[in-house]
Amino acid sequence: MSLFTIGCHAVTMSNPTKSSTMAIANTFAFSGIEAVPVEVQVQITPGTPGLVLVGLPDKAVGEARERVRAAFTAMGLSLPLKRVLINLKPADLAKEGSHYDLPLALGLLAAMDVLPRDEIAGYAALGELSLDGSLNPVAGVLPAAIGASARDLGLICPASQGGEAAWAGRIEVLAPPDLLSLINHFRGTQVLTPPTTAGVAMISACPDMSDVKGMETAKRALEIAAAGGTTCC
Repeated sequence: MSLFTIGCHAVTMSNPTKSSTMAIANTFAFSGIEAVPVEVQVQITPGTPGLVLVGLPDKAVGEARERVRAAFTAMGLSLPLKRVLINLKPADLAKEGSHYDLPLALGLLAAMDVLPRDEIAGYAALGELSLDGSLNPVAGVLPAAIGASARDLGLICPASQGGEAAWAGRIEVLAPPDLLSLINHFRGTQVLTPPTTAGVAMISACPDMSDVKGMETAKRALEIAAAGGTTCC
């Protein structure tokens, strides 16, 4: 067995000769304001060391590998010297955005047996990782919270957006400031306070174009029509 330390706490890794089963983390892709469920499947097997990411990731998602590595290093962790395969299901749906950082990290931590796989599978997650492991805000938290609630999942998001996610209603929201706080919460050495609803001051009474992800041509057409005083039917 190998041993590493997170803060002041030692964690025992599973036997490296034992083949790992697949770990799963949940997140969402966005089509307009619709949250489409995405399953992050992580498998660690014997083979040439490396991390392979498949499932139509865009450049920002592909770069998540380096942000996750750096965040792990900041906590004194490293990826196992094995073949790590991450599949973003469904594989035929394009994945874009930095919000995949957190679910990729959680899937890896579950596959490494640092975090309990069954508990991680009970949440959807989104958030961008800094190199020091802190979590940065991302777009789409409220649609993701509504989508997670509809699927009987909790939601994990950056601390600065916990109040926004809480508006989804009856849903468990974890809003850690960084990855280490989240790990310690699941290990029982730290308790994350449930966020309260916030952020209504800047919310318009009507739908806002900034809430729509993608669809640049359609948004441009609406902006031109509005500037010219034209009614869109």
